[in-house]
Amino acid sequence: MSARSNAIQQIAGSHREIPAPTTDIDAIFGCDVFSLDVLQKRLPKPVFRTLKATFDKGERLDPAIADTVACAMKDWAISKGATHYTHWFQPMTGLTAEKHDAFLSPAGYGRMINEFSGKMLITGEPDASSFPSGGIRSTFEARGYTAWDPTVPAFVIGTTLHIPTMFYSYSGEALDRKIPLMRSISALSRQALRILRLFGNETATFVRPNVGPEQEYFLVDRRLAALRPDLMLCGRTLLGTAPAKGQELEDHYFGAIPARVMAFMKDVENALFRLGIPAKTRHNEVAPGQFEIAPVFEDANIATDHNMLIMNLLHEIAPKHDFICLLHEKPFAGVNGSGKHNNWSISDSEGNNLLDPGSTPLDNAQFLVFLAAVLRAVHKHSAALRLGTVGAGNDHRLGANEAPPAIISVYLGDMLTDVIDTIVNGVEHKGGRTSMEIGVSTLPPLPVDLSDRNRTSPFAFTGNKFEFRAVGSSQSIAPVNIALNTAMACALDDIATELEAAVREGANLNSALQELLPRLFREHQNVVFNGNGYSSEWPVEAARRGLLNLSNTVDALERYNSPEVMDVFLRQNVLSEREMIARQDILLENYAKSVGIEGAILLDMARTSVLPAALREQAAAADVALKTRDVFGEAETEENRVQLLRSHARALGECLVTLEKSLELLHGASDVHAAARTARDSVLPAMQACREHCDALERMVSTENWPLPSYAEMLWMH
Repeated sequence: MSARSNAIQQIAGSHREIPAPTTDIDAIFGCDVFSLDVLQKRLPKPVFRTLKATFDKGERLDPAIADTVACAMKDWAISKGATHYTHWFQPMTGLTAEKHDAFLSPAGYGRMINEFSGKMLITGEPDASSFPSGGIRSTFEARGYTAWDPTVPAFVIGTTLHIPTMFYSYSGEALDRKIPLMRSISALSRQALRILRLFGNETATFVRPNVGPEQEYFLVDRRLAALRPDLMLCGRTLLGTAPAKGQELEDHYFGAIPARVMAFMKDVENALFRLGIPAKTRHNEVAPGQFEIAPVFEDANIATDHNMLIMNLLHEIAPKHDFICLLHEKPFAGVNGSGKHNNWSISDSEGNNLLDPGSTPLDNAQFLVFLAAVLRAVHKHSAALRLGTVGAGNDHRLGANEAPPAIISVYLGDMLTDVIDTIVNGVEHKGGRTSMEIGVSTLPPLPVDLSDRNRTSPFAFTGNKFEFRAVGSSQSIAPVNIALNTAMACALDDIATELEAAVREGANLNSALQELLPRLFREHQNVVFNGNGYSSEWPVEAARRGLLNLSNTVDALERYNSPEVMDVFLRQNVLSEREMIARQDILLENYAKSVGIEGAILLDMARTSVLPAALREQAAAADVALKTRDVFGEAETEENRVQLLRSHARALGECLVTLEKSLELLHGASDVHAAARTARDSVLPAMQACREHCDALERMVSTENWPLPSYAEMLWMH
């Protein structure tokens, strides 16, 4: 029996247990988090008040309290079964990193004590030489530092206390994504408070972005995945023909969750609840084998940490249920890929959502100012926003049926578009329906939202927030929120500066707004598009409007060091010039390496699996043709099949030679820019040519001779 047949037999015969109910959420929620409630119980009142001010207001941490906090944190962690601690950080690899140290320290005479000082809490020193730095650090310059982020609570996983930290170089530059994210949050708060002060709000102490990322993923039986080197090493299939049934019937979307998948989901949720992560939604997604989990909105910094934990736990828990979890943006050709819709809003310290239009948005001047700032941010700084969505995986997804195009536009819906039209052109604002009847007598009138949902828009208003749909499922949400926060800070800076100048010169705020808002909406209304972003007419129309279409990662990344992009981050002190150039190099190198790895794996799979299978099938078909001729005369059908198999096998061999030469060009590229272009322009087309013949052969080779699990098996066997 082949390995493939054996795996299928195991899956078919495996026992399906109906999952037990989820553990009592009230009892476990946040139980493994060193939260404010725990702090309040374990710290002296003055120390707690000082630390709470750091949590709530972002005030600078007083080093004098570090030893007290560290001691309380250690005692709590040990009570939870922890034996080690780690400074948990997010380097530019795109993953999380951790180095575990035991609490134990020698105390002389062969004795050991548990020790964890304030110094150990505040800073650590992992070796930075093996992490991407983009030229900021040479290989022989090994020092890198982690610094405690006291605005995010520590937590215990297993026997290790995890302390969220920032990661920076010996010379002080950011080597991670948390530092720029926190800088961008401060920049947004600083500029938004200027607007609030103009409107007479003197009590708000900060403004923060709130984020609710929806995480999509695929589950594949691990016994099948183990037979697919592309899935195991790349996270996506590099070859594979479409199944007879994919997502055409749309019957998987929101369908009943399979029992085995539900057991996995509940295990994930219980792990998340223990870490204080408010997982809210779970459901089947559009493609077979695809699912989604989404938490409640949180502060952007905490939401980013929590999303990284969600991805980690999805990966770790899946094997316990004989799955592997795929977070790649396009694991399977021909069906929907996976994104991470980044729902973004901004609120002040008093809990007011500054993007909530209220019941009469035309009369809500403060909302209109923030709406104008959003349009200005997206229109003027779209190249910077596009950089939050770059990646080799996401290039396979953007512009397809489940993802918006790479052209960044804003969907506002009819009501807000009418509001802007009223302000710009003086067109009478008609308002909209507040309720609707749907012809069912037992239902009361149903409320109507301010806007419909537009799945084709990359940046859609959905009532009191904007949904940035272009982020890839495997990506950290930090880059897109860094870009959003910073672009918004620049737009608010521009608006506040003009309004403050007008008020200083004697104008009242209302008259200044009457002059400013129509001009802003007129200047930026080209970025508003409520239509179908998938239509063939939209790219033409977008070009006429002057909107950028950075259709692939390389085109987007090559704008990273352009003046218009650099100015966004430099102006708000979110990234320095050296940090930006470093990030450009890191991302270009990552793109080239990712494509290079995929090309090498496809080369190996085609030569060691596909071609041998094709040759076995060809020999069997030739044998059948010969025997049939002896008995029945001409066997034209089988002989034609032999010729077709031979033709595709020969063409595949030629394409593999081309792919091999492309990989040699990639590895010999002079710099990261040349390597990325070679990966895009040479390696990827060569891979596609190889795939076409591989897929044609799969459709011809018998099940007995084809060694790789098929799309139908991987997508539907759960």
